[in-house]
Amino acid sequence: MRSADDADFGVTWLMGMFHEDWSHHGPAAADAAGYHLWDGLDPESVLAVLRDARLLLRLPSETIEALWVAGTANGPSFFSGGRTGVTSGTGWMETLTGLCDTWLTRHAQATASGLSDTVPAEWDGVELADAVLAEIAEDRVVPEEVGAALAACVRVCTPDLAFRLLLRAMIEIGTRSGATLSPEHYERLAALGSALHYGEFVVSEVRHLVK
Repeated sequence: MRSADDADFGVTWLMGMFHEDWSHHGPAAADAAGYHLWDGLDPESVLAVLRDARLLLRLPSETIEALWVAGTANGPSFFSGGRTGVTSGTGWMETLTGLCDTWLTRHAQATASGLSDTVPAEWDGVELADAVLAEIAEDRVVPEEVGAALAACVRVCTPDLAFRLLLRAMIEIGTRSGATLSPEHYERLAALGSALHYGEFVVSEVRHLVK
C-alpha cells in the first residue's frame, strides 16, 4: 500500500505540510520536517519520503528548487537560508534523506537495500511516461518553467513522482491564481491516478479546481 489512509505520500505529502504556518512546527525547515516524521509514523511512509528524496537528488539543484517552490506555499525565499536554514535544493533533499535514515535506524526498520522490495516496480509508472509528459505539456495551470522541471522529473526520476509533483503544483498555484480545470481534464488526471494505483484522496485534491 502507498499510504494507510489512501492520501498522498512521499515527498509530495511532506510538501503539503509546508504551508504559510510551517514554522509553528519548528524554528528551521529541518525541525519542521522532523516534526512530521514523528515516531508514530508507519515505516512505509518514511520509506516513501526517503525514496522520493533520493530520486530527486538525480536532478540539478535548481530543478529541485523549482519543483519544491511550485508545490508549497513558501516561495523562492525558502532556499535563501534565513529562518529555513535551507540554501539549495540538493542540500534540502540530503537533509530529508538524513532525517529518514535516522528514523529508520532508530526504529530498526527497513534499510535502503530493502527499498526495491517495499515499492513494486509498476508503481513507478514507467509505461505511463508518455501519458504523464502529455499532461504536463497540455497543462495551463503551472508556469512553463515548472512544466520543464516536471518533464525532467519524468525522464530522470519516475513518472509517478513527476505526476504527484504536478498535482501538488496545481493545488498550490491553481488555488492562488484561481485557475480552473474542465471536467474532462480532471477525468484524465483521475484515470492516470488510477493507473498508478493511487488511493482515492490523491488526485481528488485538485477537484476543487473543476468548473
